[in-house]
Amino acid sequence: MGVVTYNYDSTSPVAPARLFKAFVLEADKVWPIAAPHAIKSIEVEANPGPGSIVKINFVEGLPFQYRKHQIGGHDENKFSYSYSLIEGGPLGNKLEKINYENKFEAAVGGGSVCKSSMKFYTFGDYVITEDEIKALIKGSEGVYKAIEAYLLANPDACN
Repeated sequence: MGVVTYNYDSTSPVAPARLFKAFVLEADKVWPIAAPHAIKSIEVEANPGPGSIVKINFVEGLPFQYRKHQIGGHDENKFSYSYSLIEGGPLGNKLEKINYENKFEAAVGGGSVCKSSMKFYTFGDYVITEDEIKALIKGSEGVYKAIEAYLLANPDACN
């Protein structure tokens, strides 16, 4: 098994507190409304705390039917959260899991910067390439941008 770490930043005109709420605290309500082109539903197994499993079901026609995340934890004061992709999605037979650590920070001039650190755990001697990682990020950006657009169009959402 190998481990590859990749760090990625993305900017948004939305404040960190609202993004955190939309992506972590109210994801099961916000994502299917904000990104109906991609997200069918989100199921939280048991209490949405550390160790809990979250299943994201995708609409038909996308490359994956679902993803299962195991929640690592979150800090509402620091707008940070962590989880592991443990089943479905892009894992296939090459990736065992992907760990994510994300933090929304205030950006100079307003809005926010999402700082992400991803660790890709591979099977055997497989080495994931930077191009493959960028393709995975690009696939996720459609949902991220849809949620961002939803928050901009609905200023009372996730306050």
